Order: sequence, then structure tokens, then C-alpha cells
Amino acid sequence: MFEIIDFHTHPFLTDGQNICNHKAVIPMTTASSKEYLQGLAIHKICGSVVSTDCYTEPGDMWKKIQRNNASAYALQERYGDFYIPGIHVHPLFVKESCEEIEKAAKAGVRLIGELVPYLDGWKEYDDPAFLEILDVAEAYHMGVSFHTSDGDKKDNMVKSHPDLTFVAAHPGEYSAFMRHLERMKHSENYHLDLSGTGLFRHGLLKRAVDTFGAERIVFGSDFPICNPAMFIGGVMLETLITDRDKEKIFSLNAKRILQGGI
Repeated sequence: MFEIIDFHTHPFLTDGQNICNHKAVIPMTTASSKEYLQGLAIHKICGSVVSTDCYTEPGDMWKKIQRNNASAYALQERYGDFYIPGIHVHPLFVKESCEEIEKAAKAGVRLIGELVPYLDGWKEYDDPAFLEILDVAEAYHMGVSFHTSDGDKKDNMVKSHPDLTFVAAHPGEYSAFMRHLERMKHSENYHLDLSGTGLFRHGLLKRAVDTFGAERIVFGSDFPICNPAMFIGGVMLETLITDRDKEKIFSLNAKRILQGGI
């Protein structure tokens, strides 16, 4: 049996933070969610608390960021070693975001994200203010998990911070996945997590492993939006890659990133 670290989750402290679309028919609490994930042989989870609440006033937006980060730390206390929090930052709040990074580093937290800009009122990853925040993240050897979708300006972000580990969420469909591979070709600090759309496409995982090896692929599920069992099966039962590749994907790569390595 492989040790499994789910690098991409969005745990919740309250029912309002639970973003599962079908929570009405699933008895989900922080306690039952932990039991469910451990029942799938997941040893540890990582990720940010997200909120779908949208605000137009900048002050309200930063309060939202603070609440989500505070919830993540509270969940860490509740879950213990089972959960590694990911924190949020925001380009409209450079000073405050840098202080959040410093606070996280002092607490031994080395993960930013998953960042989901469209939920937090900002858009582009090449925003100069965001790049300034990443300068501080790089100094603290953070890993940065970020949501990807069509039109995201990621190249400058990745190339301008070669000593920062980036983990792109969601392989996507064919064209998006091939763009990930192209970016990985030019940036050794660029990794791909398997959550969301993509893994179910036959041959995708083998193509990624054949192109760059398994060292830059990270297991993620996007729980509670997605069913972790499907992603575990997509890696565990794949006969086209080796057990050593699976071990790297399930846990070894995540451990390296969380320890501040590229």
C-alpha cells in the first residue's frame, strides 16, 4: 500500500465553507470528512479554505482572506498532523500578504494556495503586485498551488521566480494539458497536480510520466468538490506506469515540495 498525500483539498471548519455540490445528501462534518479520507488510505491532506462569497469593497475582501486563513490554522489544530494548511494572499494587499507568509513560515507552513483568483476579486498571475508577494514567498521557500484555466497569464509568474515551486491545479482537457507540458519543458520549477478534469482521459498520466518522469506530478483530488476515490484509482490501478512512479506521485513529490525543495 502506498502512502498518500492529497496535495489539493479544501477542508472546511463550518458548513458554509463546505463547497461540495451534493453535501445535502452526504453527512459531512470536519470529523466525518477526516474519517472518510482516512478510510481511503489518505495519510495527509493539504490545501486552503475557500469561500464562494464575493465582495466588492477591498476591506471586506481582505477580511475574507483573513477568515479563510484563520480557519485553516484552526483546522490544523483540530486535525493535527493530518492537515497542512495552505494560505491565501492577495495582490491588492501586498504588505498584509507578505505578513501572512512570514506568519506561516514561523508556524512551519510552506504552502500557499490553492489560490483561486476569481473567488477573491483578482485576475492575472502576472500582476506586478502579486509578483512582489512571490518575492517574499520565494525567500521563505514556499510552494505555490494555483488554479489554472484558459487565459491565465502564468508564464511570467513562473519564469520570474525560478527558485519557487509552482504546482498547477487541474491537467484539463487535451489542449490545456499540452500547454502544461510545454510550460514544464521551459520551467523546471513547474509541477502539475492531478485534481479536477483530466486524469480520466486514458493515457494522460503515462504521457506526463514519459515526458518528464514522475518527479513533477503531484497527487490531488480537489475534495470536497471531487471524489478522491476516483483519483486514487486513476493512479493506483494504472498499469502503464511503475510502482516507483506511483510512490513519487502519491507522496514523495509532495514531501519534497512541503520541505521547501523544487
